[in-house]
Amino acid sequence: MLNTLAKRNFPIASLKLLASKRSAGKKMQFNGNEYMIEEATPQAFEGVQLALFSAGGSISKELAPEAAKRGAIVVDNTSAFRMDPDTPLVVPEVNEDALKNHNGIIANPNCSTIQMVVALEPIRQKYGLKKVIVSTYQAVSGAGAKAIDEMNDQTQSILNGEEFTPEVLPVSGDKKHYQIAFNAVPQIDKFQDNGYTFEEMKMINETKKIMSMQELEVAATCVRLPVETGHSESVYIEIDDENVSVADMKSLLAEAEGVTLQDDPSEQLYPMPANCVGKDDVFVGRIRKDLDRKNGFHMWVVSDNLLKGAALNSVQIAESLVKLNLLK
Repeated sequence: MLNTLAKRNFPIASLKLLASKRSAGKKMQFNGNEYMIEEATPQAFEGVQLALFSAGGSISKELAPEAAKRGAIVVDNTSAFRMDPDTPLVVPEVNEDALKNHNGIIANPNCSTIQMVVALEPIRQKYGLKKVIVSTYQAVSGAGAKAIDEMNDQTQSILNGEEFTPEVLPVSGDKKHYQIAFNAVPQIDKFQDNGYTFEEMKMINETKKIMSMQELEVAATCVRLPVETGHSESVYIEIDDENVSVADMKSLLAEAEGVTLQDDPSEQLYPMPANCVGKDDVFVGRIRKDLDRKNGFHMWVVSDNLLKGAALNSVQIAESLVKLNLLK
């Protein structure tokens, strides 16, 4: 978030860095200046206009209302408030106007949801949208630094012929842990009673909320791959119009805000996570018509889950608050 604020020249009169008690007193650099980290307490938000949160859901539930009570607008990068009916869930390219109705807290959506709705919103606006089926191929960075270390350690152990015990993935707090190196794990977050994981339900419910389409049919299967950064998604959609061509769809997405079209089968051009790391856009390719349904399309969507999926979207929300004169 700090790197993104600096890179995009976000207007900052004063900056305060807050963290847990064990980090208080440490120093960090921002735009050439040194800042002392302070302990995150309710009182620390006095005089703060804008607070970017990314310290876990329990911390957000505890401190975000305290920050809002003291006049700050909170942009929260956890799942704590995403499905709260009074909290806008925002992707600026899709539903920026939702920022006008907040009670001090704004939710940043799930990383895999963000990149998908950025790709789908221009389609929804022009051709309508009836159904979405998504299968995700998600990077281990989405599970945190420990997951990256585990993938790297397991890879080295396998190459060296050494034994190891998985401890982090698929979910650190679940009963069993599985190898991620040279593997694909069809579980992200814990399973719910309906057989879907919490990650899958997040994608389903968040997509409907962001697009204001509770009637939209959405299904998701979320899979973890041994990729460090960059989520990939295979997305099938059904639109209202049966007369749309692949060329029409490519032309629309080529002009869409926040989207880069990479789609030329003759040149083997398509998005890949290795090529999207460090880039702001959502990359779309492999656009093709379904062979059985005239209104069905398939596409491949890739984005840096740590940028557009988290830090960048949070900063873009902040930029939208400035643009809409919503920051006092």
